Amino acid sequence: QVQLVESGGGLVQAGDSLRLSCAASGRTSSSNTMAWFRQAPGTGREFVAAISRSGGSTDYADSVKGRFTISRDNAKNTVYLQMNSLAPEDTGVYYCAARPLGWYPIPGPRTGYDFWGQGTQVTVSS
Repeated sequence: QVQLVESGGGLVQAGDSLRLSCAASGRTSSSNTMAWFRQAPGTGREFVAAISRSGGSTDYADSVKGRFTISRDNAKNTVYLQMNSLAPEDTGVYYCAARPLGWYPIPGPRTGYDFWGQGTQVTVSS
């Protein structure tokens, strides 16, 4: 089992930046691929970004590409999401996810996650 704890959410204005953190504990060898998802009120959970264990491969949703950056520090068992130029449509609960499966084209980095955090709220006011 892997336990994931997110932090760094908050209330910001449009154009501001935030950095989310996700600390993993437990069987961290099962967190080869890690990702961020988000869920806005009344909508389903959507993929935001993913990163391979080495950090050499990343993937982003089109809606955040160029504004968000995912990174990880394996020595600290932590993955980060740097969010710049935030907009009201970025509002939602942000979840960290991990899976033992590595970075492969099938099923791809946007699905197949086994472990989830409790989420951290990000609210962007206009």
